[in-house]
Order: sequence, then C-alpha cells, then structure tokens
Amino acid sequence: MPVDLLRARLDEQLTELRVHAEVALADTDPEGVHQLRVAVRRARAVLKTSGGFDELRAGLRWFFGRLGTLRDLDVLLMRFRGDTSGFSPDELAAFERLLHGLVEDREKALRRVTRTLRGKRYAKLLDELAAVAPSGGGEAGADLVAEIAKPHDRLRAEIAAIGTDPSDEQLHDLRILGKKLRYVAEMATGRQARALVKATRRFQDVLGEFHDACVAEERLRALTPGDLDEAFVAGRLVERERVKQLEMRAAWYSAWLAVDRRALALRE
Repeated sequence: MPVDLLRARLDEQLTELRVHAEVALADTDPEGVHQLRVAVRRARAVLKTSGGFDELRAGLRWFFGRLGTLRDLDVLLMRFRGDTSGFSPDELAAFERLLHGLVEDREKALRRVTRTLRGKRYAKLLDELAAVAPSGGGEAGADLVAEIAKPHDRLRAEIAAIGTDPSDEQLHDLRILGKKLRYVAEMATGRQARALVKATRRFQDVLGEFHDACVAEERLRALTPGDLDEAFVAGRLVERERVKQLEMRAAWYSAWLAVDRRALALRE
C-alpha cells in the first residue's frame, strides 16, 4: 500500500477518535467508547503495517487500556438489560437491585475515562498522531497481501494446534488473532479483500458473543444476591448465558473455515 494511502487511513482514525471522544464525554451512547477502541485498533494496525512508530503505538495501547473497564461494564449492563424477557415486575425489581453494584462500578469507570479524555496525556497523543509525517513509514507495508499472511498463518497454526474443541481461554485468544487479521485486511482493496473482511467480522462476532457470555456468567456468579428473588433472577440469567455459549461453540469452526478460504483466495 502506498504511503499516502496509509496516511489517509491514519487520518480517518484520528477523525474517529475526535468524534467519538465527544460522544463518550457526553455519555449519551455506549458506542462512543466502543468506537474509540475500534479507532485505536485500526490506527495501531496502520502504524504497525507502515513500520516503526513504537512510542506512538505504545501511547495508543495505553489509551486503549484506559477505556477497557468502562466498555466491559457497558457490554455487561446492556446484555443483562436486554435479556429480561419473561420476568415479572417483582423479578425486574430484583434484577435492578442485583445490578446495583455494577451500575456503581460503571460510574467510577466513566469518571476515569472522562479524566483521561480531558487530560494532557491524551491531548499529547492526538497531537503526535496528527503530526506523523507522510513519509515516516517509508515503503514498509506496501505489500498488504504479505501483511495479511502473517496473522492468517498464525491463526491457522493456532487452530491446528488446539483442534475443534478448544478451551474458553483458547477461544478468546483466537478472537484476538482474528481481530488482527481483520484490521490488516481492512487496509487492502478489492473484492477478495472485502470478502475476507466480511468473513473475519463474522468470526469475531461469533467468538465475541461467546466471550461476552463467559464473562457475563462469571460476573453473575460473583454477585451476592440480597434475597431469594435476586438469587432466582441471577440463576435464570446464568442459564441463558450458558445456552449462548453452547450456540457459539457450535458455530465458531465453520466461521473460521470461511475466513481461511477467503484468506487463501486473497493470497493466491
């Protein structure tokens, strides 16, 4: 990929950071924090592909970490509140009591993110990202097919090693590797690249849903119900998360095969 196109992709993510930071600060839509994290991942992928920029990539990694707790709590609360079908009014009241601690934790996480977005270190990070010279990366990364081969080969090797029935932790690792492949593929152009992006997105969605269900079950089991109604509600929610885990376990390998086919076709 030419350097000017790499620079354009980086500028896109800088704009995304600025736009979604305002949404996150207003706290009007949880997607603000989510899209900040997506922009960071994409910017890091661009910088890695162009070569160098270790300090800037480290700064982006720091910022990504500062957003993590708030995003995790948003996912949990949206997930739980979207899964109350069939609850009676008394059970809904018990449900809100059960989640009170998570709501308080979210408020603390929001204050932390607000301080970060208004802080000097984040402002400096944006300035450094904006100041990256178009020629800063040289011609490294011009062959994006070769760049796609790296995460694809790693993903293939990992799946070959763990087989079709991996542990929860191994599935989580595959999800991370899938993200790396997707963000590199997004920088490529053409029909085959778009097909690969679509397949990796599906792969991520399946493993992301599995991971979220595992985390949700773990957090639910860690809660301390205050009465029998809360315990009953927690039990029902745990059972629903277990069902989702089983569904995603049954779907992940076929999603991977689609990724593999698309990546091999692009590399030919």
